[in-house]
Amino acid sequence: MKRILLFILIIPVTVYMLFSQEVAPPAKPNPPAFTGMGGNDFSAVIDRSKTVTFRNPVIPGFWSDPSVCRVGEDYYLVTSTFEYFPGVPVFHSRDLVNWEMIGYCIERPTQLPKGLNIFATTIRYNDGTFYMITTNVGTGGNFYVTASNPAGPWSDPIFIEAQGIDPDLFFDDDGKAYVISSTFVLFEIDIATGKSLSEGRKVWSGTGGRYPEGPHIYKKDGFYYLMAAEGGTEEAHSETIARSKNIRGPYNPNPSNPILTNCNAAGQGSPIQGLGHADMIEAHDGSWWIVFHGYRSIGGTHHIIGRETCLAPVIWPENGWPVVNGNGTITTDMTCSTLPLKPLAATPARTDFISGTTDLEWNYLRYPARENYSLTARKGYLRLKGSEQTIEDLKSPTFIGRRVRHLSFTASAQVEFNPANTNEEAGLILLNNGAHFDILIKRSGGKRVAVASLRFGNLVHESEPIILKPGPAVLTIEGERSNFRFLCQQGNDKPRELTTAMARYLSSETVGGFTGVYAGMYATGNGKACTALADFDWFEYKGK
Repeated sequence: MKRILLFILIIPVTVYMLFSQEVAPPAKPNPPAFTGMGGNDFSAVIDRSKTVTFRNPVIPGFWSDPSVCRVGEDYYLVTSTFEYFPGVPVFHSRDLVNWEMIGYCIERPTQLPKGLNIFATTIRYNDGTFYMITTNVGTGGNFYVTASNPAGPWSDPIFIEAQGIDPDLFFDDDGKAYVISSTFVLFEIDIATGKSLSEGRKVWSGTGGRYPEGPHIYKKDGFYYLMAAEGGTEEAHSETIARSKNIRGPYNPNPSNPILTNCNAAGQGSPIQGLGHADMIEAHDGSWWIVFHGYRSIGGTHHIIGRETCLAPVIWPENGWPVVNGNGTITTDMTCSTLPLKPLAATPARTDFISGTTDLEWNYLRYPARENYSLTARKGYLRLKGSEQTIEDLKSPTFIGRRVRHLSFTASAQVEFNPANTNEEAGLILLNNGAHFDILIKRSGGKRVAVASLRFGNLVHESEPIILKPGPAVLTIEGERSNFRFLCQQGNDKPRELTTAMARYLSSETVGGFTGVYAGMYATGNGKACTALADFDWFEYKGK
């Protein structure tokens, strides 16, 4: 009986804590950047007299584990995508700062028919061919695909017998191709077939940090350099490096490891933490750069928009070790010299579906059931048909979304949806690793209503419903760093707030996984196929 009473008491307290609005503490004077807690004497202080040349992240939002290659004056970058489809986006840049997505490496379900869970990727270029090598965790292992045009199409996979994750592909000056993965086992392969041409040899063990990942090999000034991430992809994330005169080792570590981290006194005050999983590139002007990921917190140690692609300069003292940004730390406002900047046109905030296509930023959760999506059934609208699948199922629900790329943002959509049954729902959703906060149109008590539904594990909170008039409704989710607001509007009426929620409960630290929050459109029959259709007139995303 005592246990029952205790459980009854805990539930309302838990719900209140979970979904009540977070109250910010009183404002305090801003300390100098990088002074750390208590003003550490070893901290680096930003020189405010210098001009900011670019800002990190250079690709904001969930674009983790970046890898980069160069062809002439053109740069190409790929990132991990895990369960989202299409998989492995390809970006193009002329200055390493401004990036435009041009395609995907995994865009056909036939490439990976058993499903996809794409971990870290590496992109390389050799003798007229682009290579992307990665791990499909749980369904296939390590493989690479090829293309003559980085925008695609890319080939079907060539699988390799490599242990571990995050394989790297290195082409030596003699034309030989080598693979090394998180186990630090190196072997030569036949690049045409993927077959091993040598016994695997463990060439390094890292510096002792946990969860080594993302190794890359470079050749410079007669040395082979082996760089990898260690420490796990949280606050202790860092980048270390070793070198050898022979590609097969032994590799000797840099005495000044790590070469990149904010997990120290100099970097602890930076708005970006968790630095690591890096790749280096020599620019066409002879300068060197490093791309890597890091995350921006919404407060404390919580982050919601995933690990983001960042950039920093690298110098190589003669016969020495690479030095990243002077002291191995980075921040948001960078003041180093850059390549001549070539800004890109701003992306329109609104997607109106008039063209009959969606831009490249849109993703499905796993392989979509195409019959549940249409841009032609009603001209100028995206039509979704909810299936029996929900967003929590391991199969593919009726969902299409895009990454949240700002700590403060607004995502809105206008939708027409007249549910015939109580199981049918459609609207907007925030999603991260199975946890989701939604604002949906459904049928309740014989009326069409809008409801905010907040799901955290087995705990579900629904707002009081708003009865809707006939016609479309504009559903909106507003994010302000630490809180979300859910609003509904019809016609010229004022938007009505349904509820608020703490953003930390969609953070990676809370829900787990390696992704970031997606905002998207969703329809479900909750165990049954929908008879009603959801027509979205437009979707709008604005960052602040």
